[in-house]
Amino acid sequence: MDLRNGGNDPSAHGVLLLNSNGMDVFYRGDSLTYKVIGGVFDLYFFSGGSPLAVVDQYTALIGRPAPMPYWAFGFHQCRWGYHNLSVVEEVVASYKKAQIPLDVIWNDDDHMDGHKDFTLNPKNYPHPKLSAFLDKIHSLGMKYIVIIDPGIGVNNTYGTYTRGLSNDVFIKYDGKPFLAQVWPGAVNFPDFLNPKTAEWWADEIRRFHALAPVDGLWIDMNEASNFCNGLCTIPQDRICPNGTGPGWICCLDCKNMTKTRWDDPPYKINASGTQVPIGYKTIATSAYHYNGVLEYDAHSLYGFSQSVATHEGLLRLEGKRPFILTRSTFVGSGRYAAHWTGDNKGTWDDLRYSISTMLNFGIFGVPMVGSDICGFYPAPTEELCNRWIELGAFYPFSRDHANFYSPRQELYQWKSVAISARNALGMRYKLLPYLYTLSYEAHVSGAPIARPLFFTFTNETKLYGLSKQFLLGKSLMVSPVLHRNKTELKVLFPPGTWYNLFDMTKVVVSKASHYLSLDAPLHVINVHLYQNAIIPMQRGGLITKEARKTPFTLVVSFPLGAKSGEAKGNLFLDDDELPEMKLGNGRSSYVEFYATVSEGAVKVWSGVEESKFALEKGLIVEKVVVLGLEGIGTAVEVEVDGNTVEGSFGISSTGHEYHAEKLEEGADKMKNVMVEVKGLELLVGKKFVISWKMGTKA
Repeated sequence: MDLRNGGNDPSAHGVLLLNSNGMDVFYRGDSLTYKVIGGVFDLYFFSGGSPLAVVDQYTALIGRPAPMPYWAFGFHQCRWGYHNLSVVEEVVASYKKAQIPLDVIWNDDDHMDGHKDFTLNPKNYPHPKLSAFLDKIHSLGMKYIVIIDPGIGVNNTYGTYTRGLSNDVFIKYDGKPFLAQVWPGAVNFPDFLNPKTAEWWADEIRRFHALAPVDGLWIDMNEASNFCNGLCTIPQDRICPNGTGPGWICCLDCKNMTKTRWDDPPYKINASGTQVPIGYKTIATSAYHYNGVLEYDAHSLYGFSQSVATHEGLLRLEGKRPFILTRSTFVGSGRYAAHWTGDNKGTWDDLRYSISTMLNFGIFGVPMVGSDICGFYPAPTEELCNRWIELGAFYPFSRDHANFYSPRQELYQWKSVAISARNALGMRYKLLPYLYTLSYEAHVSGAPIARPLFFTFTNETKLYGLSKQFLLGKSLMVSPVLHRNKTELKVLFPPGTWYNLFDMTKVVVSKASHYLSLDAPLHVINVHLYQNAIIPMQRGGLITKEARKTPFTLVVSFPLGAKSGEAKGNLFLDDDELPEMKLGNGRSSYVEFYATVSEGAVKVWSGVEESKFALEKGLIVEKVVVLGLEGIGTAVEVEVDGNTVEGSFGISSTGHEYHAEKLEEGADKMKNVMVEVKGLELLVGKKFVISWKMGTKA
């Protein structure tokens, strides 16, 4: 995507080279050069002219982002190294004891028998005990996800392998399944371009789900990753692997493959950051798929094709909305899966990189994205983990994940991190309806959930290169601490009024894009709500199942002290187990909220499309908070579906004084109030109007 602003006339456009072959891409500021070593040369141009329009046009071509279940926006905990089920049970119990939200518990390959997909370790994860554990957490509304790697262990007593062999589903070299090594040892890789493979894969998912009713699948190592290089055979004189040392050391007997131009092309791409053979640590590029398609041409499609097959397999189980997390992606992967940024390090650099990576994937059409909170490896410091959960609580996909060899880093392991987690995740769980509505917008228009500031403020050229702050939707700005030993933060505020979401009596007014220093002690992350917005929030909780049942508060933000103004917001509700995320099925509702202030009168009202679902759920609005008003209100009038409602509706001001906090060149203080209307019991599924006259000025 290119965004430029000439003469105060910003315009964005996009270009896509749709090609699955290896390539180097060079960006030199004013030019973009592709060096492609094969395949087709299909260029697509997206005229924009806004950044959102570019992403809309792009995802209309490649496929809209997949609908996500509501629980996927809760907090997730994972670790490679939960050696047995009792450790997993202890983790779940400890989160509850620490009063830190947790929706999904994950297993890396610890649950497997010998690292083999679709198996359970009979000693450490015995089927009867795992079934009882899953019954327990499912009754609470929690979910369970496990990892699946594409490499299928070569073992004649392993049903997944023997069924795959009989169905002829593996990638081949010289007429035989191509041999590689991953965690189980010697493996073959399924060929997901073969229609039979998708059927076999779906059947394996079905068989495993009958054994362990998982709620989603995590497909990892699907570039595909290989611990060896070249053409390999299983050694006859030794056990491989022998169970000692790191599992990623190649122990097969291998020889280099350079006899074809596919294995040693004349132009050497820089795919690994160093000049290595094109098939380094992956499938040999002269191996072939269904109908003779070379790995040389299809390598970049491997993770994508596995996502498609996994999505279909999960969809067939119970007809529920699938959740898939994939490491490898291609153009269109967001139509089927969420993404995390791989095994990022527990360093301050990686904390910073996580923002730009997240924003890029949103633009790529993969809005459900996040990084390993606190870092996969090495061990994070306590301060870093504090800052990471403060940021990670506002990733679209929020998960803590750690390495086998790292110390335990669940959020309750440090008292200070637990405080930060309760604070940041507590706000996330209040914002769940807002995040879920953004996911609906992503599904229907491609709009990123997390997006750069220039998506809203396209005129502000100062924001074009900003990657230390981001927006959630149009209206929430997240400004994390990204450096050690910092308790103050310089935040770039675009023009307008910005309310601190954690303390709405604090406000920043910026006349032009400008940096302002804010306090940011260890347990604080700065999140600000922009003017002219209406945000639906709930009370929160420790699990999404319960949080989504709680009453709503509508937060309305006007420009500070505005004598006239408008604000808008929306809310999407549905049965999140349905495969499709749409209106018109009788299991969803859509509400638009509006507010005006004019001539001393304040009015807040709603419009409802397809009210049936919202009414069935009995969801209510219990409070309206209006920010930036000049005065306190008088008696409140309420109408529902055109009929006046009598009641003891309380209207009050907090008595706090708003400040237009001083910018570096100075700004005057202003007195305004936050008005709260309480005691409401307005059904979300019915149209309502709330109005009052402003009285005494603040």
